[in-house]
Amino acid sequence: MRRVIAHVDMDAFYVSAELERRPELRGLPVVVAGTGPRAVVTTASYEARQFGVFSATPASRARRLCPQAIFLPPDFDHYRARSREVMAVLHDHVEHVQVVGLDEAYLDLTPFERPKPAARRIKHAVRERTGLTCSIGIGPNKLVAKVASDADKPDGFTVLSREMACERFAGASPGLIPGIGPKTVVRLELEGITTLGALAATSDERLAELFGSRLGPHLRRLACFEDERPLELDRRAKSESRETTFDADIEGVAALEPILDRLAGELCATLVKQNSRGRTIGIKVRLDDFSTHTRARTRPEPTNDVDVVRAVATELLRAFDPQRPVRLLGVRVAGLDEEFEARRQLELSV
Repeated sequence: MRRVIAHVDMDAFYVSAELERRPELRGLPVVVAGTGPRAVVTTASYEARQFGVFSATPASRARRLCPQAIFLPPDFDHYRARSREVMAVLHDHVEHVQVVGLDEAYLDLTPFERPKPAARRIKHAVRERTGLTCSIGIGPNKLVAKVASDADKPDGFTVLSREMACERFAGASPGLIPGIGPKTVVRLELEGITTLGALAATSDERLAELFGSRLGPHLRRLACFEDERPLELDRRAKSESRETTFDADIEGVAALEPILDRLAGELCATLVKQNSRGRTIGIKVRLDDFSTHTRARTRPEPTNDVDVVRAVATELLRAFDPQRPVRLLGVRVAGLDEEFEARRQLELSV
């Protein structure tokens, strides 16, 4: 049976959410970013993007590229609230929705006799009920839909078959495809494979020689926009974490422990609110040489108790005892999906 998948991608979501509160900033270059010397841009308005400011651009560089931009600190509680409004609209119109982060989702439009008009109704409903615009891509699979949603931003509506996607993006860099990262792009370029069309025309045998028997042919399938992934309708987060990058590097466990305590408290407050628990507690430490180290311990029983998480995380930090200044520190609780699945099985057995 044919599949019709839509990808809904909110336009400059964090900035758009801010402009709803500050409409006087519409039409101006607006950047959502932290204030520290190592902060990066979270989202930039389309006016700011004309100056070369994009997500993940260092905030200091963004200020140089666009000194007239208005910089706003991120307010993730507000963004999460607006995201819930958007996702509620999608669930009101479509039974099968896979939420991906705060600002995007996949919709299964296969049951609709006329999927394109249905998608336009959804797009209109999002604008009407939230005041925010989105771009929608429609295709026979998630990959085509994802790339299509980004093709005509902002406020786009693009419908592509797999063959149309192959033709339209044949001259694009392989990096256009989610899942083909910068390092892979560089390796492909060294072999003279600079476009998706060239990658699609490369034999599985040659790609297997370059990237291995599994990844090589997989790259060609991606270039051909082949994708059989189903929507993950009941996906639950496997882990929850909190981390912070310091404005200046910090030395010594004694100076790091109070920060770890604070992060663990914020993390456990979220877990309690979500009624989530996990068995594996871990820390993440990035040193001044940019090397990243993780340590973890798995307990017999799942927990969201802040005292337990703090104690285990502190023991891990003391055992690691970083010998260089620390750039980033984080704490994580994993195995949340295991606890969710155990509760679900118990409910089913009752």
